[in-house]
Amino acid sequence: MFQDLNINTICALATPQGSGAIAVVRISGKDAIPIVSSIFKSKKGIKLEEAKGYSLLYGDIIKDGQLLDEVLVSLYRSPASYTGEDCVEISCHGSSYITSQIVMLLLENGAKLAEPGEFTKRAFMNGKMDLAQAESVADLIASETSSAHRVAMQQMKGGFSNELKSMRESLVDIVALMELELDFSEEDVEFADRSRLRSLLSDVIAHNEKLISSFSLGNAIKNGVPVAIVGATNTGKSTLLNAILGEERAIVSSIHGTTRDSIEDTINLNGILFRFIDTAGIRSTGETIEMIGIERTYSKIKQASVVIMMLDATRPEYFDDSIINLSKRIDNSTQNVVVLLNKIDAIDSDESLAVEENGVALKRHKYSKDELLKMVDDVVKEAGLSPIATIPISAKSNLGLETLRDVLVDSQKELAYSANRTLVTNLRHWEALKDANNALYRVEDGLNTSIPTDLVAQDIREALYHLGSIVGEVSTDEILGNIFGRFCIGK
Repeated sequence: MFQDLNINTICALATPQGSGAIAVVRISGKDAIPIVSSIFKSKKGIKLEEAKGYSLLYGDIIKDGQLLDEVLVSLYRSPASYTGEDCVEISCHGSSYITSQIVMLLLENGAKLAEPGEFTKRAFMNGKMDLAQAESVADLIASETSSAHRVAMQQMKGGFSNELKSMRESLVDIVALMELELDFSEEDVEFADRSRLRSLLSDVIAHNEKLISSFSLGNAIKNGVPVAIVGATNTGKSTLLNAILGEERAIVSSIHGTTRDSIEDTINLNGILFRFIDTAGIRSTGETIEMIGIERTYSKIKQASVVIMMLDATRPEYFDDSIINLSKRIDNSTQNVVVLLNKIDAIDSDESLAVEENGVALKRHKYSKDELLKMVDDVVKEAGLSPIATIPISAKSNLGLETLRDVLVDSQKELAYSANRTLVTNLRHWEALKDANNALYRVEDGLNTSIPTDLVAQDIREALYHLGSIVGEVSTDEILGNIFGRFCIGK
């Protein structure tokens, strides 16, 4: 079913492209040692073929009889290597010219350029790790926070795989007893105690559903907690995004409807990755493109774990419409809401009292900060919202932003604590667990009714199939290609 990975010896640059102090070129396969030996000369005259595994040799890379670079060569003999094959790593100076020349020499002497993820794919194919562990390698490389790092390490060490193994063993026990009954069906013998099987199955379902429900946390740790910044036009949403990120990420303008589409970027706050989403301002409009942007805003609200509701302190007459309209699109039971009263630094200025709308000069009543906060609190309660905080800020002058950061981090404490337990972070795994759960519920129904034993056993085998697909016990070349194709070259 799978291609023979031992046909070719592969090589690739294992460190990032570009210049640096040190670079590493990796080689793996049955001819790795002789290929490197053909271009490497040890300073002490030690032949690479005769060196022991886990040896480190200092010497020269020779090209056309001339010294190319002085390097360190690390030798790993099969099966005690990352890939399970003979492996060699050449640590050279980090010049783009040197690394490209070394790779070219390896190719000229019989190596093949590695495909993305091919080293890890060989580790999987040679039994050094299962598929779930292999995928966690990519997560580890991509981790941007301490929480994401801990989750990836826990999975790479086999924590998730061990839990799947435990569930599969329980299901194998159940199906074995049932199939034994089928062998003696003519004698009408029942080997399996149905009450015990129901109890065992119940434990497996509970365990499986715990893993399924962990996906929301795992996904937030891996990809960032989605935070939607929403509100009417010109409330300062884009200014807030720029202030939080510390760069001019979004265009800021006094013209209503400037932001037509959502803009996303991430930032690490106290070891937690937040994915901020600046959305199009919400208002009544007949402009087609702006209407599409507003519909996307509503979609982003549904996807967010935290919703930041922006209000303009200089326009209190819009508090009611903004809060009540947005409250209809927020699920207060599953989403954290933070209300920001922006432009608070302008309420003490007479400029906030004189405005012009549609060419008509208006004069507003002057409210104090406490009065504005009381107005917001009253409307929020009327709308049935329970925000975790209401914060007066000035996005333009960074007033109150530190408080906002503290509130956001505090709202995600569960992420920091959960990073040390098994979490599902991969969409493929989550879908397989859900498919397995559907099969398990059919098994449960079968045990509680008079469904024939062979049909119940078939549903158990289907659940085993889906669980097995996670760790790679059931797989195809196409699946592996999709998974490892997302890796970087050299890993």
